[in-house]
Amino acid sequence: MKKMSKFLLGLFLVISLSLVNTTQVESQCPMCRMSAESNLKEGGSAGKGLNKGIFVLLATPYVIVGAIGFVWYRNRRRKVTESVD
Repeated sequence: MKKMSKFLLGLFLVISLSLVNTTQVESQCPMCRMSAESNLKEGGSAGKGLNKGIFVLLATPYVIVGAIGFVWYRNRRRKVTESVD
């Protein structure tokens, strides 16, 4: 029980410190944004897929961690079921 309370305390401290130290950031560098805007103004389509690309890059780590977590959960559940039988 002590290990769990220490873990929760550490998790709380990490989350609270990360929330205290926030800064406003831009999702794109100014040169990329200006290039995409000028391309769209001139009738090009190179800037249209930029947001989709950002979302794909953002979602990839979550999908990988979710897949690893699912495999871990499935294997852990299988071991618990075997030990009960």
